[in-house]
Amino acid sequence: MASRFAPLVCRNLTRSSRLSPHIRPLQCRTLSSTARLASDALQVHRDTPENNPNIPFSFNKINQALIAEILKRYPPQYKKAAVMPLLDLGQRQLGWTSLSVMNEVARLLEMPPMRVYEVATFYTMYNRSPVGRWHLQACTTTPCQLGGVGSDAIMAAIESHLGIHPGQTTADGLFSFTEVECLGACVNAPMVQINDDYYEDLTPESTVSLLKALQASAEITGAAGGVAGLAGESDTGMGGKEGVGRAQSGKAAEGVEAEKGYEAKGVKLPAPGPMSGRRTCENSKGLTSLTGEMWGKEVLRTDGEL
Repeated sequence: MASRFAPLVCRNLTRSSRLSPHIRPLQCRTLSSTARLASDALQVHRDTPENNPNIPFSFNKINQALIAEILKRYPPQYKKAAVMPLLDLGQRQLGWTSLSVMNEVARLLEMPPMRVYEVATFYTMYNRSPVGRWHLQACTTTPCQLGGVGSDAIMAAIESHLGIHPGQTTADGLFSFTEVECLGACVNAPMVQINDDYYEDLTPESTVSLLKALQASAEITGAAGGVAGLAGESDTGMGGKEGVGRAQSGKAAEGVEAEKGYEAKGVKLPAPGPMSGRRTCENSKGLTSLTGEMWGKEVLRTDGEL
């Protein structure tokens, strides 16, 4: 009997709650449990043997001259506005933005270290952990997902060839792999940024060929891993041949730009840009608009309507 009257009682309670503002329906709160996801990687610092304030860092002579030129752009009382270019110089010299780099920038600009930490933790282009000599940043936003062969195929080719996943570095320290959002080369999708260079219109085959060329250049030139790009910590500035104090005894590649690539001691490296043969972002099927004669001073209307 109780089971028959239960629906009727609940219906009447609901109806009475609508009629009287003093009667509120019984609220039921559901309970759920989810796994705790830590998202403090970019905000929290923990001292480690390779990243702590006791590790000395100073800018080399070349970068000191560059810093002097940069500071001339700002009034003396606003020189803290140079925090971003100085952090970039520190990252290019050391290979990543360590706590010692941030502290040195804070000292040079006479600003609280916390203000420098806030900048370095906000912008993801400051690498707060060591990266390989070549930092692969694969875009997986919608245009790269849909353009060409799709970014999924490029990601799979990188993972298969290097044996690493996003967020990891190869054992030899040559490659670090990161999945990123839009890099602004949507018309030439899919694309990958390697250090400062964009490689676009990629296919799995061209991606693997590019990686093999970089590996061959490192093997022939004796370039060690763990140093971003061709930079080294030495008095010769960015692009130094010797990585003094960086556990790098090999010499960096002396790249000479050619028409369609870079030549480094017999190793041919593809030039940055589209890998499909087009020079910029022109339509692969040729010009499709503005094919008629352009209006200008040489071509005037003769019907008197000007």
